[in-house]
Amino acid sequence: MATLLIAFAIDALGGDPPNRFHPVAWMGNWISLGRKLAPHFGNASRFLFGFLWVLGSLSVLGWIVWLMQVWLMKLPIMISIVLQAFVLKFMFSARSLSTAAGHVSQALHQDDVIEARRQLSYHLVSRNTEKLTASQVSAATIESVAENTSDSIVAPLFFFAIGGLPGAAVYRFANTFDAMWGYRNAEFEWLGKTAARLDDLLNLAPARITAALVLLAAWLMGLPWMQGLRVWWRDRYLTPSPNAGHPMSVASGVLGVRLDKIDCYTLGQELRLPDTHSVDLSVRCMWFASCLWIGILCLIHAAIAWSNS
Repeated sequence: MATLLIAFAIDALGGDPPNRFHPVAWMGNWISLGRKLAPHFGNASRFLFGFLWVLGSLSVLGWIVWLMQVWLMKLPIMISIVLQAFVLKFMFSARSLSTAAGHVSQALHQDDVIEARRQLSYHLVSRNTEKLTASQVSAATIESVAENTSDSIVAPLFFFAIGGLPGAAVYRFANTFDAMWGYRNAEFEWLGKTAARLDDLLNLAPARITAALVLLAAWLMGLPWMQGLRVWWRDRYLTPSPNAGHPMSVASGVLGVRLDKIDCYTLGQELRLPDTHSVDLSVRCMWFASCLWIGILCLIHAAIAWSNS
């Protein structure tokens, strides 16, 4: 519990270090190396390479972090807790997500749609943003905040609760693999298939937990949580991802806005178009849901400790 609380405090107050010092950036460099080494022809050979590169990388990282955790736990208790908290902090990020959405929101508040598109593309999405309207930029930002509440906060801490630092690190590496290789195009259809399917599997529980947390946060914040529940139940499977639609559809409902991805899906069809206020509210909802998740994990740990005492 202390490790979790200290890690969350470090993230909330300090955010992330520059990329050159961040383990997730090192993961990205390793994944990029795999892309260069992958065979250029043959679906079977590219699939096999991707399978071995992904599972081999995750296994090695899990073993390294497990050894690190064993060593850290041999240190004096307070030093051990603080150092483990610093390691855990690198595996999730609420502050960076909030800051990224804030950059987009600031540009929209200044009616600078071109800058808002640039900030959205640089920080949050991989899609082409050049022709997006202000409301479409707002929608894409809300979608990214909702999805990353699961991927960048709830899921890493879920796997930390289950498997300690190795669990959180392996999840983060798998999610980074999916972010870089999980595309259905000529290059990654077979090379990234293992990464995409593994990420889908790992996020089955966290995505649904995130949706429930956002719903609970909406209730506590006085937002229309019943509308969120209705849109979640109706629209949760409209997205190509089996998981992303859960937190995004709930966000659509509780914020009362329609989330469109051109030629792909529409969540909350009957609701109004989002605006800058909707983006700001989605970030507050993300922080509320994150704090709820920290509290729930601590309560679960306390209950287990009490039952074993």
